[in-house]
Amino acid sequence: MSAYKDKNTNTWYVYFRYTDWTGEHKQKMKRGFPTKREALSWERSFLELKSADLSMFFEDFVAIYTDDMRNRIREHTWMTKENIIRTKLLPYFGKKKMCEIQTKDVIAWQNEMLASSGSSGKGYSLTYLKTLHNQLSAILNHAVRHYELKENAAAKVGPIGKKEATEMLFWTKDEYFKFADVMMDKPVSYYAFEILYWCGLRLGELLALTPSDFDFVKETVSVTKSYQRLKGEDVITAPKTPKSIRIVQMPNVLSEEMQEYLKMLYDVKPDERIFQISKSYLHHEMDRGCKKSGLKRIRIHDLRHSHVSLLIDMGFSALAIASRVGHESIDITYRYAHLFPSTQLEIAARLNNERIEGGF
Repeated sequence: MSAYKDKNTNTWYVYFRYTDWTGEHKQKMKRGFPTKREALSWERSFLELKSADLSMFFEDFVAIYTDDMRNRIREHTWMTKENIIRTKLLPYFGKKKMCEIQTKDVIAWQNEMLASSGSSGKGYSLTYLKTLHNQLSAILNHAVRHYELKENAAAKVGPIGKKEATEMLFWTKDEYFKFADVMMDKPVSYYAFEILYWCGLRLGELLALTPSDFDFVKETVSVTKSYQRLKGEDVITAPKTPKSIRIVQMPNVLSEEMQEYLKMLYDVKPDERIFQISKSYLHHEMDRGCKKSGLKRIRIHDLRHSHVSLLIDMGFSALAIASRVGHESIDITYRYAHLFPSTQLEIAARLNNERIEGGF
């Protein structure tokens, strides 16, 4: 028996030896249980968790997954994952045993998600549904790779929906000029959007910028950090990926504009954030600018899409663009090419000329 009565406190405790999933021998003691039954129940749960017995419940394996992965992922990203796990996965799979999750269970869950709706009352977007499925698959795949689960049922079923992502929107250069023109009445908004469009920065990268990030002799801006608002506090983290750390060459005009903007700021310190605004502020400003200019509403992140699309249209290589905007792979850059269908017409026309000149 591994449960014992503590006569001094009139409570129960467990003391036992165990072998974890790596084969290492350890011992464990836990005190303060009101009853022997509760003490033994805790011991059983603990042993399942440490041995990674795949007959354990999904909710118990999530605790293992959390311990394994949380410190490897940016806090903001983990908070998103944690919310999905808590609200979309645990209610359905929590009390199912890992080894008993089958493709039919995943299909039933997918159908439930397809029939669900968000706070707006509308069904979830295909992008969000794909994110939900990816998180379920990531947990099961972790169990397959490291804890000898036989198969990933979510991977066998495949993602929800047919599209990989929401349609990618963008503005042409002329459309952006029209937008920028109506934003000049608020300098902080105007200069923020200028950097987003002409440098292709992510929003978090923009909001983390400080005066020390600019080199106006070389006309560059260094991207070395990202800003997030987490649990009511300002948090500066590393950028999204290692390749996100980069030095971006600014257009001459933007370099001059940023010098003007920094002069407007009162007693700003070298390492003080120069855009003391929130993401919601810029979303409201995007709404205002689109309404005033009559342009179609795009997301703030679509300004980054617009920058990449402009560079593609200007003829820069995928490798050069990936380096500038901090894409982890040039494959990501290639996904933007469809935004300029006129390029396909130009390709066909040039190929036609080559054929005519060749005498065919």
